Amino acid sequence: MPGLADCLSLLRLLIARGDPQGIPLAENAIEQYLSVTPAAARGRGLCVLQLDARDQHVAAVGVQRSFAETIDAYIARKLAEQ
Repeated sequence: MPGLADCLSLLRLLIARGDPQGIPLAENAIEQYLSVTPAAARGRGLCVLQLDARDQHVAAVGVQRSFAETIDAYIARKLAEQ
């Protein structure tokens, strides 16, 4: 899960599934992305992930929407830590 594109793809898949048990997988993907990304690029990458989660949220319904909101909130916390 080293790249932004890989993380983005996995988050999209997990949002589409909307399974609450996938939340730890999403958080882990974000953590792995952050661990291999240079500090200077982390904020920009998190913003890309957050914008995409918000786009998914707009298009989603039900559990997918809730999942996207959860991912958005997690990314917001990570951005605040940067």
